[in-house]
Amino acid sequence: MTTRLASSMATATPRVTDVSLCVLASSSAGNCSVLRWRENGSPRACLIDAGLSPKKTKNWLRGVGSNLSQVDAIVLTHLDRDHCHIGWTGGRIPTHIALWVHGRHLSRAEFEGVCHPRVTAFNEGFMLTPGVRVRTVMLSHDSHGVASFRFEFAPGGDGTTGVSIGFATDLGRVTDDLIECMRGVDVLALESNYCPRMQADSDRPAFLKRRITGGRGHLSNHECLAAIERIGPREHVVLLHLSRECNDPRLVADLHARGAYGVTIAHPDKPTRWIVPTPRSAAGQAGAWQPFDFPRPAAHQPTLWEAAAAS
Repeated sequence: MTTRLASSMATATPRVTDVSLCVLASSSAGNCSVLRWRENGSPRACLIDAGLSPKKTKNWLRGVGSNLSQVDAIVLTHLDRDHCHIGWTGGRIPTHIALWVHGRHLSRAEFEGVCHPRVTAFNEGFMLTPGVRVRTVMLSHDSHGVASFRFEFAPGGDGTTGVSIGFATDLGRVTDDLIECMRGVDVLALESNYCPRMQADSDRPAFLKRRITGGRGHLSNHECLAAIERIGPREHVVLLHLSRECNDPRLVADLHARGAYGVTIAHPDKPTRWIVPTPRSAAGQAGAWQPFDFPRPAAHQPTLWEAAAAS
């Protein structure tokens, strides 16, 4: 596996249109979402997590009018099996797809067999393409943590700003860094995992309840709502990773009934509709599109795969 470190990409200002998000599935049984857009007229797509089997991913992509050949990249929040299905390990990711993994997850990726010739490690953020820059925040989840993303798309060249989409799931807790990163996104996808009462009343073992609710597991419905109120998404909220045992979509919908945003609840076994953010007028807004210029990370220690490849 050849691992590259993400850096800025110097290029002419791209033109991005037709941005949309679809959550193929979101639950402890498997998580996978797809972003698609047009960059300088060419269709592009990116998977956020690959927690469904390759066969199911291909079938469900076709069901929403896409296909795996259109996918340029997979961006992983973390390496739990419901976010990186075992069917993608052992070199089974198609070589035309770039794989993005947080630097803190590289060792686990190696251990889990996520070997791929086009792996790029990121730390603070990265340019997914010349027209898509990604801000990242690392948060607590179990022992390795989880990456959350703010995708910012270049303007379409029609007098409007580029749109932004935030994506955060499997969060132990909400931090000020997460709020600042996600503040004012057009579309926010955020986990709303459990109802505290249903969690307490469930027959789950005590250790599992502590793991989920103890600050390194998942967000409750009310923690999710409080985060949304601080972030202030402009247009739409997508609620992710609802527990099938300890949550109820009706409870979740009621919590957001008075929100100043549209709501989509992701399902464990069927895709959502395509959520399409609406660009705003760029009049009076300063600042041209610029790629990020991140400081170079500290020297990277080669993995066993890299050392073997270099020898």
